[in-house]
Amino acid sequence: MMVILFHTDCIHTVLHGGPSYKVTVQTLGLLTGRAAYKMRWFSSCFFVVDPMLSFVKLSALLLLVPFVFSAPANVEERATAIDTTSHCGLFDSVVAGSYSLLLDQWGASGATSGSDCANLVSLSGTTVAWKSTWTWTGGTGVKSFTDINVNTGLNQQLSAISTIPSTWDWSYSTSSIVADVAYDLFTSNTAGGAAVNEIMIWLANFNAGPISAEFNSAGQAVPIVSDLSLAGHTWNLYFGSNGANNVYSFLPTSGTITSFSADINLFLKYLTTNRGVSTAQFLTTAQGGTEATSGSATFTTSAFSLVIN
Repeated sequence: MMVILFHTDCIHTVLHGGPSYKVTVQTLGLLTGRAAYKMRWFSSCFFVVDPMLSFVKLSALLLLVPFVFSAPANVEERATAIDTTSHCGLFDSVVAGSYSLLLDQWGASGATSGSDCANLVSLSGTTVAWKSTWTWTGGTGVKSFTDINVNTGLNQQLSAISTIPSTWDWSYSTSSIVADVAYDLFTSNTAGGAAVNEIMIWLANFNAGPISAEFNSAGQAVPIVSDLSLAGHTWNLYFGSNGANNVYSFLPTSGTITSFSADINLFLKYLTTNRGVSTAQFLTTAQGGTEATSGSATFTTSAFSLVIN
């Protein structure tokens, strides 16, 4: 008789017919086709059990297997199979674990010509990689916001959220474009309701500009708060309306942040503590992507992760 148990990444095989009930483990070297896995622990285990061992004792022994052979804490996360084909539809969506890659080409009709295509590259645990290649001519408005949308942890009141850890490593093939790279969050009076506040955290501004209620004589947006220290960086905060909801935009004074790691909740807490945003608001949307207005470029995200706790 043979019993096979599946537990995490290890196939546990229990064989009757061994010389004693003492458990012995044989580690088999398992080679994978992806060097990134770098397996640091066994992937196949063989247990030899006394054939006279009672069913009760055997059952009790098997119950201990998940605890004895649980994966070490430092095991690298396996990559997950995802759709890596290129998508170019105006509103295409591709699911990857707890995320969706969204091609939100909501302003494409304002362009003389152009397109935006994107594809997922990899997913490992909560870290996703993706790429977008776009070209737009004509018009002064945003043509597309290709982004990673978070699908879990949403529709909580801001008061209930403890942390939103996020990392983002990205690059652009050129800076001779009109575009930005930003987190985009929305809050509402009700879970899943219409947006009341949009909170943008810009990591780059390529000849673009934030929504603002005030501009100086040179046509530049005027911040409502300058040189604000948050999440290890210094920001200017702008406020305005897009005609449908309030828009708060944090822009780094340093210009560009290509490798970012911080608790995004720090920005929400600043707004609830200092700018009158209610903690009773619900977080309905959390995204990270690039707003493209004009030019031609390839945007590459090598690592993006965002978890709402």
